[in-house]
Amino acid sequence: MHDIRAIRDNPEGFDAALSRRGIAPLSSELLALDAARRARIAEAETAQAEQNRASKEVGAAKARGDDAEFERLRALVAEKKADVARMQTEAGDLDRQLRDRLMEIPNAPLDHVPDGADEADNVEIRRWGTPRVFDFQPVEHFEIGGVRPGMDFATAAKLSGSRFVMLQGGVARIHRGLAQFMLDLHIGSHGLTETWAPVLVLPEMMYGTGQLPKFGEDSYETRDGYWLIPTSEVTLTNTVHGELVEQASLPRRLVAHSQCFRSEAGSAGRDTAGMLRQHQFEKVEMVSITDAASGEAEHARMTRCAEAVLEALELPYRTIVLCTGDMGFGARITHDLEVWLPGQNCYREISSVSYCGDFQARRMNARYRPETGGRPEFVHTLNGSGLAVGRALIAVLENGQQADGSVLLPSALRPYLGGAGRLTAEGVLA
Repeated sequence: MHDIRAIRDNPEGFDAALSRRGIAPLSSELLALDAARRARIAEAETAQAEQNRASKEVGAAKARGDDAEFERLRALVAEKKADVARMQTEAGDLDRQLRDRLMEIPNAPLDHVPDGADEADNVEIRRWGTPRVFDFQPVEHFEIGGVRPGMDFATAAKLSGSRFVMLQGGVARIHRGLAQFMLDLHIGSHGLTETWAPVLVLPEMMYGTGQLPKFGEDSYETRDGYWLIPTSEVTLTNTVHGELVEQASLPRRLVAHSQCFRSEAGSAGRDTAGMLRQHQFEKVEMVSITDAASGEAEHARMTRCAEAVLEALELPYRTIVLCTGDMGFGARITHDLEVWLPGQNCYREISSVSYCGDFQARRMNARYRPETGGRPEFVHTLNGSGLAVGRALIAVLENGQQADGSVLLPSALRPYLGGAGRLTAEGVLA
């Protein structure tokens, strides 16, 4: 959420930053709401002071036996009391209107984020690995002979509808092994703290990280008012919701493996084949909570953590910086990692790593006390996939596929598969 004081100080800069996202000027509208709210607050304070003075004079008039003055003052007190209540209600309504409006406005991009309208304007910053040259025509993950016995879309559709899958046998074990491998790498090599957290959260937690109010249709709400998380970014980031922490405790680097749920509203017809885009999936999510000076360096570090997973799994990838028109709602800058999928003959997103500045912290009211003293400041937050487990499974299967329908598996996974190095054409590990 944006700081209304910063908008007051530099409305032109605020409008210019949002114009890079294709948003028309908003400062006039916001400042008009803010001015009306502040005016009501000032009027309420004046009326309260007049009520207090009149209340003191009521007792004096009664003591003097001045009945007429007593009645006049008592009526004035009642009038001012009603005025205060009305003005406070109006100020509260205006405050909610302003807050709701600010909640709907995306974050401002960093100055060095490339301008652009959509994904065509994203900028590649590096590549790792060389896509394998096959001596046969590679197929998509769900078409590989050894994968078909363990990837059951028909039964999942019978149980839950479209965009679900049941994994069985060797495929299910590879999926589980990938999540365990990612966690161990992030914990042992990257210094992240493993966390297990709920997948049902209160609505204020979804507001805190920006999924609400604007993107409610993308997630699932239960009948009793809970929300299923679209990513454990929601739970991990909100661990500091409403808190004042010590700067010395930062950065907090967390990682969690969780089920995630997305309605995929607006994505009808996209990636319907296979398990690339599902309503229920798993991710290993990284979150960092840090101070104002460390955010961009932490973003580079988190990107490197995600890249290290792909390198350990021997998966070719590229890292791109998203342009202003393709960047997510809460981000100031985002790096996407795209893994090579030979079955589609293209790179596809497997991780997004975003630096949000204090945007989420203002929504959560999460602050830290500077070591040097002074007023508390808002924390800065970052989040990134490390990685999406299902998409990592797709990449491992497609890049390791063999002409006979078996799959050669990365050596880093073998300790998690009982030493197995291959998914056979029959769908079992060997």
